[in-house]
Amino acid sequence: MKKIKVGQIGVGHPHAGGKMQAFRKSEEYEVVGVVEPDEKLRAYAASTGIYKDLPFLTQEQLLNIDGLQAVAVETLVPDLLPTAETCIAAGKHIHLDKPAGLSLPHFKRILDQAAQKHLLLQMGYMYRYNPGVVLLRDLLQKGWLGAPFEVHTVISKKMDAASRKQLEPQPGGMMFELACHVIDLVVEILGRPDQVSAFAQHASDIDDTLQDNMLAVFSYPRALATVKTSCNEVQGFDRRHIVVCGSEGTFHLQPFGRPSASLTLAQAKGKYRKGQQEISFSGYTRYQDDVADMAKIIRREKDIDFSYQHDYDVQETVLKSASLPVT
Repeated sequence: MKKIKVGQIGVGHPHAGGKMQAFRKSEEYEVVGVVEPDEKLRAYAASTGIYKDLPFLTQEQLLNIDGLQAVAVETLVPDLLPTAETCIAAGKHIHLDKPAGLSLPHFKRILDQAAQKHLLLQMGYMYRYNPGVVLLRDLLQKGWLGAPFEVHTVISKKMDAASRKQLEPQPGGMMFELACHVIDLVVEILGRPDQVSAFAQHASDIDDTLQDNMLAVFSYPRALATVKTSCNEVQGFDRRHIVVCGSEGTFHLQPFGRPSASLTLAQAKGKYRKGQQEISFSGYTRYQDDVADMAKIIRREKDIDFSYQHDYDVQETVLKSASLPVT
């Protein structure tokens, strides 16, 4: 089968290297080039070895490569949307890393353009293909948890002063930067919230203005959800989790990085017994399933799992949760 030609624009996004490794390891893709106009970022990329033997091109050169089908947009956040719009205008499928910019109307325009051209816009939320999340999705689709009435999720980490200083100029604090990954999950489970109540503070002794301790509460007609995030938590990666409580069962996934779950059911369902049981997962490599799914969609072997409307609703909710404008 002919490989899909893919390129990457930008190496400055925190996920850029991981995405490139996933594309290069996949048998589905031929990586044809990289774009990075910033000399310092280009030098850093070259030093990692991840981009070894790949040509660095201009954006125009990349988009004009014969047979190019897809682009991974991995720029710094301010350049994500302009770059994405250029790629969609050029007729390319895109993987757009998170978060989807600060302008909701601009993102909506890009989504509309992608829909009109029948192009994939795959958002870079890193837990969509996590095996624990895949199982949770299956349990919900089968109705085995009943009607969800509560979702609680936490995503935090510990950042030093230098890392905080890099993030400080970006509006929205940790909710915009980090919690978007789990807001994506909450919106998938419960839909667009009727109301978002946002709380933010600077809790660290470090002398900066970063909103480093944040909480959002989502209200629905018959459900509530909370999203908690900070960059002050020691070993925060280990406590990243999601809990979904339904009328017939509860699912608790923790941590995301080394997924392990607890499932409690009111009645036996399929291979799962009544009561509480532990579930383990093996062989999880982040981004591997994202790029595999992208290839299937580009080849029209399957439909898009996450609609343009879903991605819009997620971004609107992210902005509201970070107390940022949506107009």
